[in-house]
Amino acid sequence: MSESLISGGQSVARGGYRVDVSQGQRVGRVSSEWFSRPDDERFLSLSDLHGAVKGRAEHSRTRTLESAAIRVEASRDNTESLTLMLPGSDTPIAPTHWSFGQLASLVGAPATYLRQLPAALAGINLQYGLTSHRAEQVKTLESDEGRLELRAVTGPDYGRIYDHELVSAVQRIAGNGTGDTRWKVPGVLDWSTGIYNPHVDVTTETTTLYASDRDVFLFLVDDLNPIEAGKLPDGSPDLFFRGFYCWNSEVGAKTLGLASFYLRAVCQNRNLWGVEQFEEIAIRHSKYAASRFAHEAAPALTRFADSSPRPFIEGIRTARERIVARSDEDRSAFLRKRGFSKAETTKIIERVLHEEGHPPTSIFDFVQGITALARDKPHQDARLTLEGKAKALMERVH
Repeated sequence: MSESLISGGQSVARGGYRVDVSQGQRVGRVSSEWFSRPDDERFLSLSDLHGAVKGRAEHSRTRTLESAAIRVEASRDNTESLTLMLPGSDTPIAPTHWSFGQLASLVGAPATYLRQLPAALAGINLQYGLTSHRAEQVKTLESDEGRLELRAVTGPDYGRIYDHELVSAVQRIAGNGTGDTRWKVPGVLDWSTGIYNPHVDVTTETTTLYASDRDVFLFLVDDLNPIEAGKLPDGSPDLFFRGFYCWNSEVGAKTLGLASFYLRAVCQNRNLWGVEQFEEIAIRHSKYAASRFAHEAAPALTRFADSSPRPFIEGIRTARERIVARSDEDRSAFLRKRGFSKAETTKIIERVLHEEGHPPTSIFDFVQGITALARDKPHQDARLTLEGKAKALMERVH
């Protein structure tokens, strides 16, 4: 059986490696994407994904025009058909579901209500709004791929970053995303054994490369090169690997963003388990968005891909060694001074005692107890608040 090396000289069998997912954060963002994407939005390689989003960009054009000059036309023969006549064009163009909603929002009309009306009546309402609303100019994204479509309507200062630009930035570090570099579609955790197997075929069921008509989302990991950052209570190595996900929408459905982190496993439905050192940046599609992408997001992705894990390893090691409480009174005082309620303090101490086999003494122990408590919170705001406190505590050791 072939083996791969772990940082520090340890080795791991090709079948996978044992991980402890009871620690760290659980992040469900990738899982949400995995659950919601139909097969035609799932891609098996970065080259396939790039080809699709690059192709639609090549068939698109953008321009700025007067909103009052847009003419809405409704078909008499089809009560559900509504098209637009744009200045300088003799051919009607059909709005997509997304761009229709943008048009409605632009003029202050409820899109859901308009969609329930016959096309003629919806057209009258939309036309009135376009003619009378105060915004004088809009920026359109129009496509001639197959048929004329209006893909997006935004303000004139919208700073469009095309989806293929983000995919290209990822390709520069990840190649095809299927194993030709260290960055690849993730493997799968076997819950029955606690073994994470990085060697999984990329299929529509396992892929984490997605694109729809309005966005793109990618998640890749460096899971063939696990990192040892200390020992578990039983003496076995505490293993991590690096991962990142990024997203964009060239039609204005969401920001551009990048999240990088260390994690212990990815399960079958693409939840991230045992996440540590989660960092996220987001770039709004404002006037200078393209410049910010070139100078912030793309370099940040490259820096993370090429960075040494040593600072992370040293941070975890230092946190494990930094003893801050030696008695029950110390433990309670340590947490209460940091804003935790009496009930939260009790639960955090109990979780560490249950999961680690000893009461918390080090910074790392307390961080793990706080994140364990956060995982139990059903409401995102409460969970993020606790995770923020855990992060702030961990940063004390750097």
